[in-house]
Amino acid sequence: MRITFLGHAAFLLEGSIRIYVDPYHLKGNLPEADVILITHPHFDHCSGEDVIRIATEKTKIFAPKGCKVGFSVSIVEPNSTYQWNNATIQTVPAYNVGKNFHPPENKWVGYVVNLDGVRIYHAGDTDLIDEMRNIQTDIALLPVGGTYTMDVSEAVRAAEIIKPRVAVPMHYGDVVGSKNDALNFCARCPVECKVLEPYEPWEVKF
Repeated sequence: MRITFLGHAAFLLEGSIRIYVDPYHLKGNLPEADVILITHPHFDHCSGEDVIRIATEKTKIFAPKGCKVGFSVSIVEPNSTYQWNNATIQTVPAYNVGKNFHPPENKWVGYVVNLDGVRIYHAGDTDLIDEMRNIQTDIALLPVGGTYTMDVSEAVRAAEIIKPRVAVPMHYGDVVGSKNDALNFCARCPVECKVLEPYEPWEVKF
């Protein structure tokens, strides 16, 4: 399978099916989506104009309550599991601690996707939270930009707790954060770390 970073917190996961997560500010000609996963309703994660670019009438869209994208959406809450073709999709909590940007009572989510035997955790917009101890994943896509999410130090601690085979920084270079945050995270990360260049696919081979 392969993973393509599409900037900010947007990713394309490709294997036996195509899964987009939080499509935003998409560029170029992109393949149609089989599944779209949206973590929460903020504009830089739930973007109807970007969903329209990649969705068809057959696309399955999962999103928390409040996310309107112009298509039918299956409403999700944390701690649920869904099966879609060859993908198992698990929702997990994502929230802020001591900040009001992403309160836990909103029931916004991250996702753990098992696609063709590879597990990918997209943390969504979250701080370092206790529930991360329960995450089992091969690849962890972790926000590092701070303010609305974990900063570099918190993301390093998250990688220590989750222990993925590979960690990938995200949520930088657009609304908040810079590529230096991503590079600093990888320099300090206790597991293998990759800074993905936008629109350059990473062929995952485990």
